[in-house]
Amino acid sequence: MNFINNLDNKYKDNGVWQFIKFNIVSFTITLVQLLLANILPLLFDDLTIKLPVFLQGIFDSKTLFNGDSKYVIDGVVTWGYVLPFFLSNLIANIYGYFVNMKATFKGKGNKTSLLIYFVVIIVLILFTTWLQGIVVGALANGSFASLSRTIAALLAGIVQTLIIFPLEKYVLFAK
Repeated sequence: MNFINNLDNKYKDNGVWQFIKFNIVSFTITLVQLLLANILPLLFDDLTIKLPVFLQGIFDSKTLFNGDSKYVIDGVVTWGYVLPFFLSNLIANIYGYFVNMKATFKGKGNKTSLLIYFVVIIVLILFTTWLQGIVVGALANGSFASLSRTIAALLAGIVQTLIIFPLEKYVLFAK
């Protein structure tokens, strides 16, 4: 730990060092997200409430699944499918916001930055939840079926990193 503290003191606001720290934190965020992405289905798999109309276009059962699925009722995807992806993203990213604020950027958050973060993260989560659904659907019947949720969550993490790092560095925690 002393090694990291020495680097932290030496390179303080250096963008490369911040990116390295951001990726270290992102690794822990990814671990939280992967754990939740694989545990939450155990809690929500039996949830058969259909998605509301405004989400049905994003989570189209014909796009997500080849054939029958326990996550589709009358052609509509259920919350049992979407919630594990959405909640694993949301919980992991809330954790990441606070760790990056304190450890990576040594910034102070405020209500405005938190509000901006939540708006961006909700849009990102909707997009990456949709993306994860596409990936899981594509891999569900192949040799990677058992890894489909993990692969999908990893891909979502990469997309989010590309958006969140510059947002946090240059907007939310800029000095």
